[in-house]
Amino acid sequence: MFTATVHFTQHRECILRRLTADVSEPIPVEIEEIQNGFVTFILRAGPHTDTFQSELEAADHVEHVKRLDDGNLLVTKPSCGAYSAIYQNHGTLRRSNTVSGRQREYNILVFQREDLKHIIDDLEGFGTVTLGKLEEFRASTDSALTERQREVVAEALARGYYDWPRGITNEELATELEISRATLHEHLRKAERAVLSSAMADSHRRTGRRQFERIGIDHE
Repeated sequence: MFTATVHFTQHRECILRRLTADVSEPIPVEIEEIQNGFVTFILRAGPHTDTFQSELEAADHVEHVKRLDDGNLLVTKPSCGAYSAIYQNHGTLRRSNTVSGRQREYNILVFQREDLKHIIDDLEGFGTVTLGKLEEFRASTDSALTERQREVVAEALARGYYDWPRGITNEELATELEISRATLHEHLRKAERAVLSSAMADSHRRTGRRQFERIGIDHE
């Protein structure tokens, strides 16, 4: 299992490209769901929330915009291609991803190097890709999850929530578990963070200077 940081320059037209083109700092994006070619995400718009909301609501292809609070928007729109390229090649986006004009930074979890090669190949069909870093880790044998988090994750796995395409939506999964959508995402976020943090701590190979050793990948 590997975590990879991928820097991507988007060549396609995309509303996020236009929104963030003149913003000085990269805007964080947290992926909530990818289903049937549509992506739902939280846009950490900060002081740009009012402007972003107005432009997103005016765009015909944007399916849904909801203001969560003063600095965050929940958005559903067609994927511009990158998210589909990642998920259909067995990758999973971690929560910390950013967009700044044409530039994207994706933090991806993959099980095999070959999956990452396929992701890069697909992304290069409509953009320029640079692999930042690639680090290897294994899952911990000791559970880092609470009992409730294990129950939620087990149900999500059993119902195909982590499959591509997804076998169940987040709304349907929340209903099955008899919890709200917000509570579902809170459990999943904490579980994902706990598992990944535990795995990173357990199996990163360190150099004598106690720095993580990077694992190379051949890509032509």
